[in-house]
Amino acid sequence: MNLFEKCARFTRAREAQATGYYPFFTPIESSEGTEVMVRGEPKVMMGSNNYLGLTHHPQVLAAAEAALRRYGSGCTGSRFLNGTLDLHDELEDRLARFLNKEAALVFSTGYQTNLGILATLIGKRDYLYLDKLDHASAVDGSQLAHGTVLRYPHGDLETLEQQLQKTPPKAGKLIVTDGIFSMEGDIADLPSLVALAEQYHAEIMVDDAHSFGVLGKNGGGTAQHFGVEDRVGLIMSSFSKSLAAIGGVVAGPEPVIHYLKHHARSLIFSASMPPPSVATVLTALQIIEEEPERRTALWRNTRRMQAGLRSLGYDIGTSDTPVIPIIVGDMWLMGMIWKELFDSGVFTNPVIPPAVPENSCRIRISMMATHTDEQIDFVLDVFARIRPHIQVEKVAV
Repeated sequence: MNLFEKCARFTRAREAQATGYYPFFTPIESSEGTEVMVRGEPKVMMGSNNYLGLTHHPQVLAAAEAALRRYGSGCTGSRFLNGTLDLHDELEDRLARFLNKEAALVFSTGYQTNLGILATLIGKRDYLYLDKLDHASAVDGSQLAHGTVLRYPHGDLETLEQQLQKTPPKAGKLIVTDGIFSMEGDIADLPSLVALAEQYHAEIMVDDAHSFGVLGKNGGGTAQHFGVEDRVGLIMSSFSKSLAAIGGVVAGPEPVIHYLKHHARSLIFSASMPPPSVATVLTALQIIEEEPERRTALWRNTRRMQAGLRSLGYDIGTSDTPVIPIIVGDMWLMGMIWKELFDSGVFTNPVIPPAVPENSCRIRISMMATHTDEQIDFVLDVFARIRPHIQVEKVAV
């Protein structure tokens, strides 16, 4: 068989495009944060991870522009060689303090961060435990690791404990969990995970991509939310959500960070995070510290949207965070709902396998601190208008 034959046989996306129900790779022509222009028409943005609404904050834009003029558009090299700026060092120091860890290391993307951590730390005699709904970057990182990888059903700590019991006592062990699960919107039971880790002498890492700036007294994430910061070994996060940029970080004990700095291939063999992005994160972090009212507004908007959707009869699963799935089930039905919303002026994210299990397709919305009451009312009105015409299935997830 010719190598490219499978590409020609892949027709499902073209079929959806032909019917007008293809929801992916939609070009956005301009953005004001909570509103975007698509094909010349305004849409209320309900599909962004811009939780604190910082992508258009004047201080953020000014900092990015100043860094662009001082350092140029990119570093054109690896952190290991010419790609480390004083800004990178400053950001690592700031993040380590913010997350109450000894040290931190910044990568170019969140995806590369998880790849670098897991591929580097998990050796042949080590064991890695993943929740089955952990982010794809953790799953892909586990495939690069040389140790034994075990996955447990979502939130099933009984199965996790059985796996830990069967692990050789002297083996290195790392439990990895999302803080907020990106397709369910629920929060990991971190206190119970920490207790298991301590009982079986395992380390624990939390992927706080969707939790940073959202959970915790000061926005410090899931460990801060539960008061177990000193019992969690590693905290990972991406910068493409609340921090309004792109990049990633891992924070933890200084010897671990030093080891990753000199061994993580996704850091050493990739160009470093560009200067405007680093400046953006530094400024966003300052705003998170100085403007806690943004987090308050985010949670107020979240509760209002959740209550509104539930009152309309939509199934939002176990969501308890600004990540709100509208669980549909069938893929084509989900496409119909997405198009109704889109044509009515609401931009949402359709989610299909492998991001979710088969027959568990959903519309995923994400709340922002900067959504107005009028925008939330408009979105709920659209959901109310389309509800009588669509039979949404109840799905076990």
